[in-house]
Amino acid sequence: MTKVLAVASGGGHWEQLMLLRIALDQFDTRYATTEKGFAEQHGLEKAHILPDCNQNRPFRSLQCLIVALLLIIKLRPDVVVSTGAAPGFFCIFAGKLIGSRTLWIDSIANAEQLSMCGRLATRIADKCLTQWEHLASDPSPDFAGALL
Repeated sequence: MTKVLAVASGGGHWEQLMLLRIALDQFDTRYATTEKGFAEQHGLEKAHILPDCNQNRPFRSLQCLIVALLLIIKLRPDVVVSTGAAPGFFCIFAGKLIGSRTLWIDSIANAEQLSMCGRLATRIADKCLTQWEHLASDPSPDFAGALL
């Protein structure tokens, strides 16, 4: 069975990822987020926890990158899916290093332009999607609809 790691930071990123659960349930899916309580709110017994980070916290970002690398090495997912933000990008990056297929779905909150991690993901992820049709471009990101 295909092993999937689905990753998102808290808030809207996590809520959008949870909208994909129906599709992800057909696989051996593991979840990772930045707070244990997020998983519990959605009835997930176990989720891997990544340090929350952003571009303004470089040492915390380095810590998150290391934890993401270790998680990817431990789980060896076939596919890594993320709705953002930085912790999800680090898992996409780490997944590419071991040959996982990767999917980045930029948050619907980014209506004017892709997020910073979304722009980086267009260069790394196998597939990058935007939830705003006017942000789609060739070759990436693509638009395939919105989660919300």
